[in-house]
Amino acid sequence: MSQYDEEILNSNAISPLDEAGQPIPVTIPVTLAPGITVVYTTRLGGISTGATGNCNLGGKAGDPGQTLANREALSREIGAPISLVRQVHSGQAIDIDKPGYAPNASFGYDASATGTPIEADGQVTARPGIALGMFAADCLPVLMADPIAGVIGAAHCGRRGLERGVIGATIDLMIAKGAEPGHIVATLGPRICGDCYEVGDQIADEFDARFPGTFTLSRFGKPGIDIAHAALEALAEAGVPMDSLVESRPRVNAATQYLDSDEELRQLCATDGEGDSDLTVRIDAIRRSMCTLENPLWYSHRRAALAGKTQEGRMLALIVRS
Repeated sequence: MSQYDEEILNSNAISPLDEAGQPIPVTIPVTLAPGITVVYTTRLGGISTGATGNCNLGGKAGDPGQTLANREALSREIGAPISLVRQVHSGQAIDIDKPGYAPNASFGYDASATGTPIEADGQVTARPGIALGMFAADCLPVLMADPIAGVIGAAHCGRRGLERGVIGATIDLMIAKGAEPGHIVATLGPRICGDCYEVGDQIADEFDARFPGTFTLSRFGKPGIDIAHAALEALAEAGVPMDSLVESRPRVNAATQYLDSDEELRQLCATDGEGDSDLTVRIDAIRRSMCTLENPLWYSHRRAALAGKTQEGRMLALIVRS
């Protein structure tokens, strides 16, 4: 990891470009346990343009060459190859330590680039120096580790993935590799909050029946759901101690406050059409910094849709063991 991982520094003292002259992705690191780091990317520090600007890392929209350059820059920044899977809102998880998961991309391993793309929404490894990555733009990334067994896992948790048991499936694979639920530490990444995730009556009722207490009345005046609450229930069901949860919010709060006058973010807000064009107004309106719809640092499918867009970028939430 880079020397800047554990503190927020004056950006004026840090070059925004790498040795090749490419922008350096702006990331937010969170220490999950000694030697285990979670990294959240933002919309800042990339070369993608238009609706997917500026640091799109997903492959479903935008220019493929720009996306690849952003992924390569991110791998260099975190000092580790990145492992990606084709996410399909499933309850499936994979063990990337099994044969056949050799590096196949300039940034690491891309399961969507294989002859038969590997579809999964969770992945685990016991190998150090590999960053497990999960795309998000409203869905919830859950990052987990057993620091004693040296096993890490990452899960992409949308509504359907939570209902299909993706957290339990990922933890089951971690256990198969020697992890113990009582030793697992976890953190919840950026996601759309319960106040902003409007889904309609039937979906909200069905989800609340599976995860009691997740029903919300959204700020748009219709029923919604709280996927973070559901993830906590799924973690508890899998035996993860609730006092082992690490809160990402303090680091994200600090980064959001630090970037409240960032020129790149100011330009994005001025041109993205996804809310007020004034960065200060956007920042002042944030009630929950982890909410992808509220915080302009994150990509948000729902925010883009409300703005009438047909495309948006994707952030990555990563976990790596040194």
